Amino acid sequence: MPPATLSATARRDMMAAATWIAGDSPKASRRFQMELREALALLGSFPMTGASRPEHAPEPYRFSLLPGSPYVLVYNCQRRPPVIMRILHGSQDLPEILSTLPSADDGAP
Repeated sequence: MPPATLSATARRDMMAAATWIAGDSPKASRRFQMELREALALLGSFPMTGASRPEHAPEPYRFSLLPGSPYVLVYNCQRRPPVIMRILHGSQDLPEILSTLPSADDGAP
């Protein structure tokens, strides 16, 4: 299966996170990017791996924690390959940010 893809917004989230992390530790930033690539491959093969969180976003959106980090991947599990819509730090205001997610039919990259 092809890996999950990043929406334009998720790509911006990724770049912002990698840049912020690199300001403290370039090595940690590289590790973040490696973990993200591995997560994209996993979600491409097993799109139902993440958890449903209807209090934050309706189906088909699911949530997957990025291993070794406080980042959450928010993705549309019905798309093939799945589309990562946002990459968010767990301390962010998820309900506010996720209120802008497109409807399930509009979850294109």
